[in-house]
Amino acid sequence: MNETMFVKPAPGRKVRDPLTGAPMPAEGAEVPRAQYWMRRLKAGDVAQATPPAPAAARRTRRETGSSEES
Repeated sequence: MNETMFVKPAPGRKVRDPLTGAPMPAEGAEVPRAQYWMRRLKAGDVAQATPPAPAAARRTRRETGSSEES
């Protein structure tokens, strides 16, 4: 079983990290597959989601060294 999962807050919900007290960002976060987060899933406070693509996959031409600049 995977030890982490990626979740996003449900629309209209604010969910705080139990360790830091900081609100979860709207784009979601990877969290441990722990009782707290499993309860949030069951309660409908968060939903499992697909994590965003890694930054390397989203590089622009400028970041990859394209010489289109003047």
